[in-house]
Amino acid sequence: MAARQLGRGIALQALYEWDFYNREIDLKTLTERNMSEFAPGYTDQKFVFGLVEGVESKIEKLDEIISTSAPEWPLEKLSPIDRNVLRLGLYELLYADRAEVPPRVAINEAIELAKTYGGLNSGKFINGVMGTVYREMGEPDKREE
Repeated sequence: MAARQLGRGIALQALYEWDFYNREIDLKTLTERNMSEFAPGYTDQKFVFGLVEGVESKIEKLDEIISTSAPEWPLEKLSPIDRNVLRLGLYELLYADRAEVPPRVAINEAIELAKTYGGLNSGKFINGVMGTVYREMGEPDKREE
């Protein structure tokens, strides 16, 4: 598994647990524990902390985007994995440095997380929501080609 994929998996695990406990436990502590438990020796800790801290700081906006982009699926009805994959993927799509994480990479990585950790149709669902947001953004990497 590539280093960044592993980092996203660690971030997702921390976000999932944080969400499970209604965001009432310390996300940084969860992230540190998950890194030491599931990826001892992982060297790109800055990447993982950037993801979880970024999602935490933008959570209201990310949840609003999810609610708007998937109106037939209220946030509380989404599986916790799908909800947090979307938060993570949308954070990378909308707020990450595009030179580091191009939009198509953010979408593909979110789909892969959903396929790995989610249910049978999670990949398709994540693809649909991320694709909707990407189109609403004006498909930015297509303009850059």
